[in-house]
Amino acid sequence: MASDGARKQFWKRSNSKVPGSIQHVYGAQHPPFDPLLHGTLLLPAAQTSRASPSGPVQVLRGSAQSFWLFRAGPAFYPPAQLHQSRKGLLKATPKVPTTPVKAKRVSTFQEFESNTSDAWDAGEDDDELLAMAAESLSSEVVMETAHRVLRDHSQRQERHKLQGPPGPLGPLGPEPQPSAEPPPGPGSDLRLVKSVSESHTACPAESASNTAPLQRSQSLPHSATVTLGGSSDPSTLSGSALSEREASRLDKFKQLLAGPNTDLEELRKLSWSGIPKPVRPITWKLLSGYLPANVDRRPATLQRKQKEYFAFVESYYDSRNDEVHQDTYRQIHIDIPRMSPEALTLQPRVTEIFERILFIWAIRHPASGYVQGINDLVTPFFVVFLCEHTEEEDGDVADVSQVPTDVLRNVEADTYWCMSKLLDGIQDNYTFAQPGIQMKVKMLEELVSRIDEQVHRHLERHEVRYLQFAFRWMNNLLTREVPLRCTVRLWDTYQSEPEGFSHFHLYVCAAFLVRWRREILEERDFQELLLLLQNLPTALWGDEDVSLLLAEAYRLKFAFADAPNHYKR
Repeated sequence: MASDGARKQFWKRSNSKVPGSIQHVYGAQHPPFDPLLHGTLLLPAAQTSRASPSGPVQVLRGSAQSFWLFRAGPAFYPPAQLHQSRKGLLKATPKVPTTPVKAKRVSTFQEFESNTSDAWDAGEDDDELLAMAAESLSSEVVMETAHRVLRDHSQRQERHKLQGPPGPLGPLGPEPQPSAEPPPGPGSDLRLVKSVSESHTACPAESASNTAPLQRSQSLPHSATVTLGGSSDPSTLSGSALSEREASRLDKFKQLLAGPNTDLEELRKLSWSGIPKPVRPITWKLLSGYLPANVDRRPATLQRKQKEYFAFVESYYDSRNDEVHQDTYRQIHIDIPRMSPEALTLQPRVTEIFERILFIWAIRHPASGYVQGINDLVTPFFVVFLCEHTEEEDGDVADVSQVPTDVLRNVEADTYWCMSKLLDGIQDNYTFAQPGIQMKVKMLEELVSRIDEQVHRHLERHEVRYLQFAFRWMNNLLTREVPLRCTVRLWDTYQSEPEGFSHFHLYVCAAFLVRWRREILEERDFQELLLLLQNLPTALWGDEDVSLLLAEAYRLKFAFADAPNHYKR
């Protein structure tokens, strides 16, 4: 450690930079990479002549292949020659007229290192590491390794097609054939480039003709590209990759659900980014707490719960015409035809099922009773559970008249219990004066005022109150704002999040509002603003839009959930 006097004297030295001065890299763990064994790093004379005599010399360190490059202006110099030929380099470099400056003493690299030895202790193994870095690779070994990797990849793809389960989009086409070792084409680059710096190690003639950095995709021979499915169509490759990803995710779900005791925490992690359709019914039942994690207990639980529900129907449903329950049943009867999708809810059997579910729930929860908006929470559960027993791709257009009565009874009971589990967590949204919704709308207003003050001020300026548009967002959990397919995808994540319907939904609403900031700021009238916020253009939304919305909501939750003072004025 240098003394205080020496340290002060060191910092008084000139820190002007000329070719040959070297800036130390603190924390460097690897020795300089000697490019002399791989080619020259000198640029053409035309470019070298443009190097400023006062240009800084930088020490760069790569990530995958750690090395240094000593740079003076745009030209690169081998580090082994840097100290020995500094004077010759300065003489060879054409002088560029510069403003005369007072000559200052320049510290050498050895002096700099001796004064900063506490920052990096150079060990005795540096020479050994230098020798390791200087080892040159045989081009024959490199190409043989590259072709072996390509052959192994092709064989794995072939085995996967022969043994693996078909994806939802069907077969991918002809099986990929193992690629033979192709002769190098005229435009092929047979060097296996390890890093960006080695792209400059081509022969001098090649460097003179093309000084652009070599892209990573050019490190392998162009003629050795393996085409999957026998087609080079980008849409086909994209669909194939998507199919493989979906099949892989489905396998993960099936393996997790096949165990004797399902790990619910792991199931939530998998479900956050969406649940494959074939396993969505059982996954929703598990995540909602309707079914136990133990596989052996599930059949008995299902049978007991279904019997219990229909016992409620026998006991209470006949009282729907009693004077005390007439208003409740009449309101349910009026609201069901207003639900969407109409192709499903207007079917007589579906109408009867929804009436029974909503009336039984209202009778068994007198603290809240039936409130408009609860009816919209039945549809996602019913459609998901119905898809398990129909051949329709979309359950919202399924013809329930073709479904056996016993199956419909099971779907009805499962829908009732899962909806009850959901409402147990947000029941204060539907009690007298709906205090839960009032509180969440106020929290939404405070949150938006922090994350996008411009939108908040714009709504205030035109006297648009959050309660006028966000009440329905909280009351119906956005089921009226996005298509049913998006609601199902949204609920995949809600059921994966702790308190997803009661807590995470707030941040989804905030992200949903800010998503339309451009359209909101373009409106300059109260009526037009309210019409926009109550009829947002989401008819063409898909899973990708919902995923982006959920990602933004998670970011907001991460920033504000554990620090509520961040959005309090």
